[in-house]
Amino acid sequence: MSVRDAYKKKAEAEVDLAHARLAEFKANVKESKADARITYAKEVDHLEKAVEDATKMLKELGEAGEDVWEKLKEGVEGALRSLSASIKDIADKIKN
Repeated sequence: MSVRDAYKKKAEAEVDLAHARLAEFKANVKESKADARITYAKEVDHLEKAVEDATKMLKELGEAGEDVWEKLKEGVEGALRSLSASIKDIADKIKN
């Protein structure tokens, strides 16, 4: 397996985890009280957009030629950091 394939698999696993956490957060929003539901719903919507963006970037990465792969990789890394931060923020808010 090439370094590129290994990176793509790792990034796909992170996005899959984000999809799973998104589903978990959506379930928590449904169970929340009305006032909290509004706040959490906005956060979940933001996370859902971030997951969609990361998924699109991964698709582009998979289709990219060697000449642009490194630049796209940097974008994917930024998207994954953003996803991770969003997940942590929502998890912290739901716990409190």
